[in-house]
Amino acid sequence: MDHTYANFDVEPDPSHRPMYLKKALRFLQGVPHGAKVLDAGCGGGDFSVGLHAAGYDVYGCDLNVSGVAAAAERGVGRFVVSSLYEPLAPPFGVAAFDAIVNIEVIEHLYSPITFARRCHEALVPGGFLVVSTPYWGYAKNLALAVTGRVDRALTARWEGGHIKHFSRATLTGLMQDSGFSPCGFAGAGEGWRDAVPYLWSGMIMAFRKV
Repeated sequence: MDHTYANFDVEPDPSHRPMYLKKALRFLQGVPHGAKVLDAGCGGGDFSVGLHAAGYDVYGCDLNVSGVAAAAERGVGRFVVSSLYEPLAPPFGVAAFDAIVNIEVIEHLYSPITFARRCHEALVPGGFLVVSTPYWGYAKNLALAVTGRVDRALTARWEGGHIKHFSRATLTGLMQDSGFSPCGFAGAGEGWRDAVPYLWSGMIMAFRKV
């Protein structure tokens, strides 16, 4: 089945950018302006807009043809149709990236370990990988179970939806196995979910290539 984006608004997607952009940029403080940053799984380029505004040389890849076309129209970087399971730098003709961001994508991947290894080989020594994904932890899982909301949170009726569910520990382990060292964590959410520990709707983590 071909899942395509029917339309992209001119304004960035409000569901991801405000929730994660400031946190991602904080993790990227050690990456100088003008550095090469890949938005891996860029969709329509909503997050790429924020990276470009922060002064980075932005690249983006996604398998969704209409999404990449919409991203290219934003005029904030170079975008190609490419799989996250294939080498990430060659489609752009660059040797390596200084940083890679992956926003709300890894939970959709059948083989996140393949993607993590591709990120490792596509980064300069000491480069950064910033990943966001829905947060799953003991306290949140218990709260969902007690309130009878597990089926709603983990619905299997969402066509295409999430096929992997990460806690901080499991995402850390995945990245360590792929040659990364964790160097930052933040819970995230809209409204009160951003401030209440361990009940976050999402999380964002930074890793350094070792």
